[in-house]
Amino acid sequence: MLYSLIFPIISASILILSFPCFAISSLAWVALAPIMFGLKDNKLWMGAISGAIFGIIFLHGYFHWILLIQEYTFLHHLLLLLTLGLFFAFWGLLFKFLAINLSFSTALLGAPFIWVTIEYIRVHLSFLALPMGFLGHTQYSNQEIIQVANFGGVYIVSFIIVLFNAALAGFAVRELRDKKSIPSLSKILSGLKSPLSIIAIIFMLLVVVYGFWSKTRVIEGDRIRISLIQGNIEQEKKWDPQYAHMIMKTYEDLTFHAIQEKPDIVIWPETATPGVAINHNSTLNALKRLASKTGSYLVTGSAQGVKFERGDRSTIKYKNSAYLFSPHSGKRIDQQYDKIKLFPFGEYLPYPDTLPWHLLKIKSANEYITGREYTIFRHPAFNFCTTICWENLFPDLCRKFVQKGAQVIINITNEARFGRSAAPYQLMAISVFRAVENGVYVVRCANTGISCIIDPRGKIIEKLKDKDGNEIFVRGVLNGTIVPLISNTFYSKHGDVFAWICIFATISFILCALFSKVLKFTIVND
Repeated sequence: MLYSLIFPIISASILILSFPCFAISSLAWVALAPIMFGLKDNKLWMGAISGAIFGIIFLHGYFHWILLIQEYTFLHHLLLLLTLGLFFAFWGLLFKFLAINLSFSTALLGAPFIWVTIEYIRVHLSFLALPMGFLGHTQYSNQEIIQVANFGGVYIVSFIIVLFNAALAGFAVRELRDKKSIPSLSKILSGLKSPLSIIAIIFMLLVVVYGFWSKTRVIEGDRIRISLIQGNIEQEKKWDPQYAHMIMKTYEDLTFHAIQEKPDIVIWPETATPGVAINHNSTLNALKRLASKTGSYLVTGSAQGVKFERGDRSTIKYKNSAYLFSPHSGKRIDQQYDKIKLFPFGEYLPYPDTLPWHLLKIKSANEYITGREYTIFRHPAFNFCTTICWENLFPDLCRKFVQKGAQVIINITNEARFGRSAAPYQLMAISVFRAVENGVYVVRCANTGISCIIDPRGKIIEKLKDKDGNEIFVRGVLNGTIVPLISNTFYSKHGDVFAWICIFATISFILCALFSKVLKFTIVND
């Protein structure tokens, strides 16, 4: 029985290679077949163990870059792997539960519904939410496949991949198990006639046909010229006052270089201004002067200090914010957005008075205040939202901005602390789905990279690179054009309907399995 634990190890290893930086997307279509194949004859508890082994190995491979963060310890990493590994253990447990109480074929049919249900939970589980490493993300460069995301979000792409893997596992069980010979072509063609294989093939054909049609549609509208400024400021210098002048001069010089292309808007990354500079009149005045001199609207990220009075004590907390400066306005700040989805442990400590984080030696690097308003920035030519850092990972949050009138999603971010790792590539891949889901351009402006422009079909049309083709830890300007669009996708209008269908189906599968188990128990006792 223990030999079957090799299957989740194989599956996890293959799946790691399907994500950036390896990005061998085709491997995702076979990655889960081994673990499902290995669960054919095992006991219920082996489903949970296989799922946990698969999850922990996969997550370690996917999140290996997180160990580069200075404050992040092996204990933190172990807690991350064990916590997120439980989701995969739960998938393996439910899969095996259906196989035992209904049939292995039914478990294969239920596998994609359960998988999507778990991905949905991973997005919405309070401070434990970490919507990275979704199966659908592997296909970010596969335009024919991802167009269907404007119906069901990234979840529907994950569903299709699991469905294909389930059909493959079913074929393997029927034709390969306990057979020494390789099946003939006629046997393979015969295996494709199974109900699950037929469903998978029809689903794939519909997705690909729709994808080819959708990606060829012409994007019409007035073009807006934009300039993205990638300052490439080292993480250790960003908050050091002695580098404040150098940081501001770097961004100003790059901005004056950018306006040679006469952009309608110039964008700086997250917390681009040094320190809590937005509270300082000198920095505010410098930003206003820069917008006025360039004749261009300026978006920048910066932290803001907020003073709280408590009795005879006053405390300072911060907001991670985005600001819009107009070249024509006399206001100090034209518009401001305060980050809504703060990063747990990096920007706040969840439930500090309730949970014993001190026992685990866990503390927050900063204490930020949560924003409350889904701010839509008003440019004379278009409306846009500015998500900050990891906010672009959350499908529903971006959808709410689009629902409120955002015609473009601008994501400002700083990933300097992740080093030369897969992290910027993984985050860029996720942003591709926000574009397709909502049918709008997504602009990504990063401190160290990757800064890029993604069109509504999910195509990365521009990237900032140096002369050697490097995309991260380079300094420069990316000039390009976007088209402001009013979203009309099913997903932007109706949200996670497909995910809820999967949740309902998962519950139905579980209830059927429970009923079958009770029925079997009753018959045996009678």
